[in-house]
Amino acid sequence: MLLIKNTHMIDPASGTDARKDILIQDDKIIKIADSVTEKEAAVFSGKEVDMLQVIDAGGMIAAPGLVDAHVHFREPGFEHKEDIRTGARAAAAGGVTTVVLMANTNPCVDNPETLARVLEKGKQTAIHVTTCANVTRGMKGQELTDMPALLAAGAVGFTDDGIPLLAEETARRAMEQAATLGVPISFHEENPAFIENNGINRGKASAFYGIGGSDRQAEIDLVARDVRLAEETGACVVIQHISTKEAVQLVREAKKRGADVHAEATPHHFTLTEEAAIKYGTMAKMNPPLREEADRLAIIEGLKDNTIDMIATDHAPHSAEEKARELTAAPSGIIGLETSLSLGLEQLVDKGELTLSELIERMSLAPARLYHLDAGRLTEGGPADLILFRPEETWKAEHFLSKSANTPFLGRKMKGKIYFTIANGKIAYRS
Repeated sequence: MLLIKNTHMIDPASGTDARKDILIQDDKIIKIADSVTEKEAAVFSGKEVDMLQVIDAGGMIAAPGLVDAHVHFREPGFEHKEDIRTGARAAAAGGVTTVVLMANTNPCVDNPETLARVLEKGKQTAIHVTTCANVTRGMKGQELTDMPALLAAGAVGFTDDGIPLLAEETARRAMEQAATLGVPISFHEENPAFIENNGINRGKASAFYGIGGSDRQAEIDLVARDVRLAEETGACVVIQHISTKEAVQLVREAKKRGADVHAEATPHHFTLTEEAAIKYGTMAKMNPPLREEADRLAIIEGLKDNTIDMIATDHAPHSAEEKARELTAAPSGIIGLETSLSLGLEQLVDKGELTLSELIERMSLAPARLYHLDAGRLTEGGPADLILFRPEETWKAEHFLSKSANTPFLGRKMKGKIYFTIANGKIAYRS
């Protein structure tokens, strides 16, 4: 039994933005009130007072545990980068109580047996680990997986993230199947016809390195196709890690026409530009790449007007040895679970782009609703998944709980110190 006292609770689902006490028993919130005494807590719970653990959260914000709908925990097959245990620890340190894993592992999650293996490992962690399954067998972009069987086995959505689905007819059939099943289907939008040496924007950054880079048209081309197919099939389609102003506008227009289209923004894409790729090299190499300032601002505008529904990290761990290779040989991707809330606070809340409640909504409630998860809200009878943090307090981005440290934010002073992450009614992380 856990009693959180004197906290400022922000819950986008109910619109609460006020001082509250929160009483937790087992894995549920059983009471939220202006004040709950220890004696009252014993009455509400039917337990003895001496069984009560009290957290004085004066000066702290209580918010729903974050839901990160795009992470790579690398297990099975690439455990030297990350595994489900260490990924879950990093998530908890970042205030994330629920994750949606991507399926580009080895073997990939294109069958119920691998799916069961991933979910079972996830149950052994302190947070909620869910996963997508693959759209196509072997991620080869040809034959669809048995999507009904994978959904029945516990998948929360479908994606071949990491590899674009190039064949339009395959994309259409996959969307039709997802629409029938009533689950999201997510797309990695990079057409290789417009890419030479991926991970760096074709423009100032590619010119600096003397390589071809990734042209913005690579994303625009496939997003245009997939918002059209979403309208034609009625599927719930997610545009992953959106990076260009044109793609943001395509999603905006599709939504206005009534399409069930959604989009993710990563913290690095609303914080950095291709200048960071020049400054940090492989530590800022990612797919899709960091673009131009106009693209960064368009992503922020998309978050403001809800064109972009959610913030997701695309947490992509790689070993130091891999990132030490020359630029064209090093893998793309950066970690993000432990820095996402801070970047949202610094770039969006502190600059007046979003309110704190809106930021929390994009990072918790919106992805939970999209993936039909019981998460992202603080309510009596609801899940006891929440974070306690001080938004103005600073910390240094170092000593990550992830196995990897591939990020351009390494060593940076950050705002928004997380003190407690509570998942399933238990303390999953404390600073």
